[in-house]
Amino acid sequence: MCRAIIKPVFYWLIALLGLAATPTATLAEDHYDVSYLWHRDISSVRDYRERVAKVLGPRVAKNLKVVAKGDLFGLVYRRRGDNAGAARVARKHTRLLKAQGLEAAAPVRSRNWALPGGQSLSSASITRPGVARDKMTTSERDREIRNIGAAVEEYIKHLRREGKLASDERTGWSVYDFTTGEKLVMINEDVQFQAASLVKPFIAAAFFHQVEQGELIYGNKSRRHMERMIQRSDNRSTNWVTRQVGGPQAVERILKRQYPGIFQETHLVEYIPANGRTYRNKASIHDYSRFLYAVWTEDISGAREIKRLMSLPGSDRIYTGAREIPKGTEVYNKTGSTARVCGDMGILNVRGRDGKRYPYTLIGIIEKQQRARDYTTWIRSRSDVIRNVSSIVYQGIAQHHDLDGVL
Repeated sequence: MCRAIIKPVFYWLIALLGLAATPTATLAEDHYDVSYLWHRDISSVRDYRERVAKVLGPRVAKNLKVVAKGDLFGLVYRRRGDNAGAARVARKHTRLLKAQGLEAAAPVRSRNWALPGGQSLSSASITRPGVARDKMTTSERDREIRNIGAAVEEYIKHLRREGKLASDERTGWSVYDFTTGEKLVMINEDVQFQAASLVKPFIAAAFFHQVEQGELIYGNKSRRHMERMIQRSDNRSTNWVTRQVGGPQAVERILKRQYPGIFQETHLVEYIPANGRTYRNKASIHDYSRFLYAVWTEDISGAREIKRLMSLPGSDRIYTGAREIPKGTEVYNKTGSTARVCGDMGILNVRGRDGKRYPYTLIGIIEKQQRARDYTTWIRSRSDVIRNVSSIVYQGIAQHHDLDGVL
C-alpha cells in the first residue's frame, strides 16, 4: 500500500463529495462519522482496517466498515453522532494512529454507505460503544486486554524502525487496572533494570517498617528528609534515610524478609554517589507494580504516608505532557533519571463520567547500555516516549470503562 497515493485520494474525495465536517456547517438533523482512508484497491483498505483496529481497539473496530463509493473504497467509523463529537474522536484517533505511523482521521457527514457488492449499510448495523461489559465473551475480553499491550509494543517497534530508540536501549512496561484486577500490559516485566531514583519509595517502606518496630522515629527531621527524597528526589536526603535503616543491604534485607512476595528482583548495594550516577541498584518492573499495589491497598509499612509523599507536586512522565489524560487525574509517582535510565512508576487515578475514580498503575523504563552523550536531549526525548505510552494506555483504559464517552 503506497501512502503517497492514499493521502491525496482521501482528501480529493472529501473535497469532491463535500463530506468533510466543518464547525459552521452543522445542521440539527445531520450526523457524522469518522473516515480514515479512501483507495481504489479494496485489499489495501481491508489491510489498513486491520491496522487501524489494532491501534484503536475492539470497541471501535466493531463499527469500522469498509464501504464503497463509485470506484473507490473507504474505511469509515460508523458512529452517527454530531459534528463536534466526530471532530473530537477524529483528533483523538489521529494522535493514536500517527504514533503508529498511520494516517490522520477526519470527520465526515454520515451517508447510507454502500458495502462492497452493493448492499446498503443501514443504521441498524451500528454497535454502540457503550455496550455493557458484562455481555462481552471471554474471548472478546481477552482480545480487548491484549490490544493495549499490542498498541504499546507496536509504538515501541515503530520508534525502533524510525531510529528513535537506539540498539543499545531496552524498555519495560507494566499496567495494572485496580478496578478490574487485570494486568493490561506486561513487557519485560521481570527483567532487572537499573533502579536510579525509582527505588526511593522502597527505601521509605523499609524506614517505616523500622518505625513500626519502634527502632526509628518519624519526626520533623525524618519527615523533612523523606519529603526531599520523594518529592525533590534529593540524593543526600536519600542517603540520610538509608543510613538510618542501616545501609543499602539492610534496606534490601528488611524488604525481602518482610515482603518476599513483592521484592523478588530487587538488588540494593550502593548509596547514591555525589555525582548521582547510581547504576548498581536494580529492580524489576514487576517489583514496582507489586509495590504500588501494596501501597494502594495499604498492605505495606507506611503506605498512607508513602502515598501522600508520592502525591506531592513534582515532576512526572505519566501525566504532565500526556495530552490524552484528563485534568484532575490524581497522580502518585516517582521518576528515575540518569544518563543511562529514564523511568517513571506511579498510580493514575482518573475520574469517569459517572464521577467514580478508576485507578491503574503505569511503570515505564528505558535503559541504555552506554551513557548518553547529551543527557538533556536524551532524557527529554525518552520522557516523551513514556508520556506517549501513557496516552496510549489511557485510551485503552478509557475504552475499558467508557470514561469519556467520545469513542
